[in-house]
Amino acid sequence: MPARSSKTLTASAAAALVARGTTVMVGGFGLVGKPLTLVDALLGNDDAHELTVISNNLGEPGRGLGALLCEGRIRKAVGSFFTSNPDAVAAHAAGELEVELLPQGTLAEAIRAGGAGIGAFYVRTAVGTRLADGRELREIDGVPHLLQHALRADVALVRAARADALGNLVYDKTARNFNPDMASAARTVIAEVDEIVEVGALAPGEVVTPHLFVDHLVLAGVAA
Repeated sequence: MPARSSKTLTASAAAALVARGTTVMVGGFGLVGKPLTLVDALLGNDDAHELTVISNNLGEPGRGLGALLCEGRIRKAVGSFFTSNPDAVAAHAAGELEVELLPQGTLAEAIRAGGAGIGAFYVRTAVGTRLADGRELREIDGVPHLLQHALRADVALVRAARADALGNLVYDKTARNFNPDMASAARTVIAEVDEIVEVGALAPGEVVTPHLFVDHLVLAGVAA
């Protein structure tokens, strides 16, 4: 029997927390570490439109965030690798999708900074490229740097392997990716997990995201 947690919601109830115009962080690299049950549940929320999505990529054609894109739910995407989904390329070319492209390390640091309360930082990456157009430039130790603002969201949808009943999270290998940083950088954090165990069943050293960051838990693969 899975442990009981007061934080547990159904996928549909969790998806209902995403309102029109919400900025949503979604963990994952490709489909690895992606909270697919939660993303799919958003399709059943008629209010989940005009979303700004902060994620490494927009899934694959018709899968994950790609399904939301096909339904015209995503207004803007902030991330690093959108060409993995040709539907995202086509939507941007057609003027249907606004894209903010960030180098992957800059994206990760901007999310981490958002969770750490850092408003902005300077970075060398992308200096001298089109990504620097219109950005503040500053010389530090004789080297030009770009100003990058931190990223935060209204809601973060993250994926973990296990949680205890309090909401402490453990991740599985590379499926960890952006998820811990996103869990620190949003007003409401919803974690999709494979298993919920009793408090004390997780070794303290296993825990990556403390329960204080986690508002709700959803069991993976349970759609209702």
